[in-house]
Amino acid sequence: MMMTGFGIFGVLLYLFFLGCGVYAFILFVKLATRGIRALDLYIADKIEQRNSRF
Repeated sequence: MMMTGFGIFGVLLYLFFLGCGVYAFILFVKLATRGIRALDLYIADKIEQRNSRF
């Protein structure tokens, strides 16, 4: 008799890729947060340099 549906291996594979997707999303959010913070520091430094010249 043929097995239909996912089976145990399919479910485990699905859960693995779901976990990888969640992990990748968390890493992306952390990277975006660091990028925004770095951009804020860069802008503040440029504003400070411009104000110190005048």
